[in-house]
Amino acid sequence: MANHLDPVALAQALIRCPSVTPEDAGAIGVLTQALKGLGFTCHAVDSSTGGPTIKNLYARLGSEGPNFCFAGHTDVVPVGGTWTVDPFGGHVIDGRLFGRGAADMKGGIACFVAAVARFLEKGAPKGSISLLITGDEEGPAVDGTVKVLEWLQAQGEKLDLCLVGEPTNPKRLGEMMKIGRRGSLNCKIRVFGTQGHAAYPHLADNPIPRLLEMVRRLTEKPLDEGSEHFQASTLALTTVDVGNAATNVIPGEARAGFNIRFNDLHSGASIEAWIREILASVGGDYECSVEVSGESFLTQPGPLSEAVADAAEAVSGLRPELSTTGGTSDARFIKNFCPVLEFGLVAQSMHKVDEHVLVADMLGLTEIYERVLERLVGHR
Repeated sequence: MANHLDPVALAQALIRCPSVTPEDAGAIGVLTQALKGLGFTCHAVDSSTGGPTIKNLYARLGSEGPNFCFAGHTDVVPVGGTWTVDPFGGHVIDGRLFGRGAADMKGGIACFVAAVARFLEKGAPKGSISLLITGDEEGPAVDGTVKVLEWLQAQGEKLDLCLVGEPTNPKRLGEMMKIGRRGSLNCKIRVFGTQGHAAYPHLADNPIPRLLEMVRRLTEKPLDEGSEHFQASTLALTTVDVGNAATNVIPGEARAGFNIRFNDLHSGASIEAWIREILASVGGDYECSVEVSGESFLTQPGPLSEAVADAAEAVSGLRPELSTTGGTSDARFIKNFCPVLEFGLVAQSMHKVDEHVLVADMLGLTEIYERVLERLVGHR
């Protein structure tokens, strides 16, 4: 069987599918065809929770353990802005592959599939290799990885190690891997008062000063100073809104919203309790809603991080920093099933106009992934 597979050509085929969440546009089909050609058994794990149907894929090669899983997503964010190239053209120009998803993360998926093809040229795997691919990572993330993991559990399918191919390197391939992520919490506050004439403030109840006092108490000192593997938790105000166009009216309501990225010193529940305690200390008539989109987690350095770091150093000359910076990813769901970390392409242009990756980086990442497979899976 000819297993030669070009990661750039596969990435181009994926980019040419305009799979803006929740659309699949044929991307899962392109990937399924490539994997079947390598001997994978492919399962469509589509899901719909009251909205559009999301296409997901679980593919496995081999039946024995350990099961090394590569996780990723074929959905992409909207194009936005004015591109100098076709965002879904997958063109290679001056050694760069352009297109929405080139960095985040169709390029990483293509590199892993190409790495598997090269790995299989040397023989059958000692254990199993699998891919968990979702079409709902950039969206609500309710019909993607979570649903596939539930399906795997129902099937009695076990993951032993997982590598998420998100673009983790700031500027150069080999700089950084993610061994954990901060948690994320969003809070909305509505403070109520009594509308009135600005010339007669004693006849009104202005909610703005109470809202400002709440915000002051929430932001007056840092949540913490960081921990061994995490930077300090952060609180970022995202909106303060009264919506009052009149200059002579005291409004009846004022609103604020903020996002907290928290480290392993906290949980979503402990942060929420702290917020509610602060708001209660100010008092008055108000509402508060809190949504935790992910808890913080850490995969302790060990065989998985060592294998990736050694492979990256051998190929790029750089030993990746073990980092927990950045936003959230689907690793937050997978960490409940097995050790997981993230390592992929350079992240500099992801979600931007003219998103692109270096072809040389794709070839380098393919070699890194192949070395990881050699080390953690091996041949019979």
